[in-house]
Amino acid sequence: MASRPELILASASPRRLALLNQIGIEPEHLVPAHVDETPEKGELPRKLAGRLAELKALTAQHKARVAGFGSDALVLAADTVVAVGRRILPKAETMEEASDCLRLLSGRAHRVYTGVTLLTPSGAKRQRVVETRLRFKRLSTREMEAYLASAEWRDKAGGYAIQGIAGSFVVKLSGSYSGVVGLPLHEVTQLLAGEGYPVHFNWLNQSSLTGV
Repeated sequence: MASRPELILASASPRRLALLNQIGIEPEHLVPAHVDETPEKGELPRKLAGRLAELKALTAQHKARVAGFGSDALVLAADTVVAVGRRILPKAETMEEASDCLRLLSGRAHRVYTGVTLLTPSGAKRQRVVETRLRFKRLSTREMEAYLASAEWRDKAGGYAIQGIAGSFVVKLSGSYSGVVGLPLHEVTQLLAGEGYPVHFNWLNQSSLTGV
């Protein structure tokens, strides 16, 4: 039996690593890929999510090979974009940006696009862009102020993290919850399995340990 390929996660995000761990996957390497995330003129949210995921994957692959490892590894990258209509919301870095995002999202529907790219050692590229539709409750001034004070919004697309306090703002979600967190697990599992990565290996080991 051929040995399984190594996996590089092109991210330093604790939440993306935790999502992979949730389905029994532990990447051999974490290679953060810092890229310019500025949308191109007229670029739509879906296209931006896919383009940035691909750029992150290529950047991490290059960094790994320059550092002398990962030549035979799969490289997995993702990027999440929050949008209201065609308007792309920023990754909030200041309280003012986060406040603007919350006011725009309050009581309205929006969409989250998460692009996923998997690069293979042979040079093949597999991609998915997952769309999730959400609606926020109408937020009171007190709720907004309290959320801003929590600082949970910092460096989050759209100024919120659904896996945290802001989960209480969501009244409706249609699509991939894990995609909104940062990594759509169904699509990631399909991509990895399609390239021969044994995504179920640890599931089988876990069942033997628990006696299931």
